[in-house]
Amino acid sequence: MGVSIKDIDGLKGLITEEWTDWSAPVEITQDMINTFADVTKDHQWIHVDIDRANAGPFGGPIAHGFLTLSLVSHFGFEIGPKIDGVLGGLNYGADKLRFLNPVPAGAQVHARSRVVDITEKSSGILMKQEIAVHVVGDDTPALVYESLGLLLG
Repeated sequence: MGVSIKDIDGLKGLITEEWTDWSAPVEITQDMINTFADVTKDHQWIHVDIDRANAGPFGGPIAHGFLTLSLVSHFGFEIGPKIDGVLGGLNYGADKLRFLNPVPAGAQVHARSRVVDITEKSSGILMKQEIAVHVVGDDTPALVYESLGLLLG
């Protein structure tokens, strides 16, 4: 059982310097990269031209940064705090996004998070989480994202 959305002091108690445990890993396949390229119309060679990418700076194709970022929604259900009474949540934006390390095709990524701020608003509770996505086994994050979510209750 989590903290109630009506308990602002309890919600503020979720703010921590400590990271959650890692999520389960997700494999970034070349098919995912190609599909993402098709959807976004971003067919840059570093992502989809395997022969050219193999000779490129990373020794093979890498995932789009925004593909890696898009997985934050998936990871959020596993690594986000459990808050009772939430009727829904809205993506409110971001305060920071940094792509720090490439994600090679075929790599597995996982994520962890921590709550860094809770703010009461007339429309709900604004929760800021810092989320780090890493290639499994790599100490340097692929991306760090400060996510803003409006919790409705």
